[in-house]
Amino acid sequence: MPRYQRIAIIGVGLLGGSIGKAIRQRKLASEVVGIGRRQSSLDAALEIGAVDRATLNLKEGVAGSELIVVATPVDQIAPLALAAAKAAPESLLTDAGSTKASICESILSADPELASRFVGSHPLAGGHRSGPEHADGDLLLARTVVVTPFASTPPEIAAKISDFWRLLGAIVKQMTPAEHDQALAATSHLPHLAAFALSGATPEEFLPLAATGWSDTTRIAASDPALWRQIFATNREALLDALTRYEDNLGLLRQACEQQDWSTLEKHLQNAQRIRNALGD
Repeated sequence: MPRYQRIAIIGVGLLGGSIGKAIRQRKLASEVVGIGRRQSSLDAALEIGAVDRATLNLKEGVAGSELIVVATPVDQIAPLALAAAKAAPESLLTDAGSTKASICESILSADPELASRFVGSHPLAGGHRSGPEHADGDLLLARTVVVTPFASTPPEIAAKISDFWRLLGAIVKQMTPAEHDQALAATSHLPHLAAFALSGATPEEFLPLAATGWSDTTRIAASDPALWRQIFATNREALLDALTRYEDNLGLLRQACEQQDWSTLEKHLQNAQRIRNALGD
């Protein structure tokens, strides 16, 4: 028997579409409603089976929903969550944004009572491709989702949002919004910035000689620049902290090369290898 009668998803791109497909495949809800700004995206979401029904009207789409998931670009999440909460005063809400502190602070400052209904989330899943046509109902299987309840969020509400993600196959980790942003600045936002920088520093005439090392390292530089501009802007301070650590480490490698201190260089490389191998894959 479905856990929910109706779940609404605002934003049915790659991630929102994948969440919708996962809900429908696992029969978690009797109905999944997709809400978007472009009819073409909604039509694509319907065609690939990510939603049962789709609409351009937010108020109409969230009506009667027990759970609303906001899966839009990060700069749109707070205003859309606030509008959805007003239109559906009984619904629980969560999001899928890559940054958390600015979103959660904006929502709580606008309506402190939403601490009892909104719990921030970030599924650590996705890809450099966009659009519902690339949605995958198994995208969240064994992937981490970070949930970031407010200090005043009732434990049972945080537990219900966590349970939602677990039912989609995810592994849930709870953190504060600030802790999330510091960690993700180092493990996601800085790697994207570095990939963009490496790609941009490569003369185009050398591309015929680009091997798998360059391709693997710059793969995520094929991601949407507008999307990543928003992520970098909303997590600026934590990103700058991570960038300082990166620049310091890069400086040590440069210094060893300039001084032809190959023994020290190898020690730095070994330490980097140790950290990378600690991930286990």
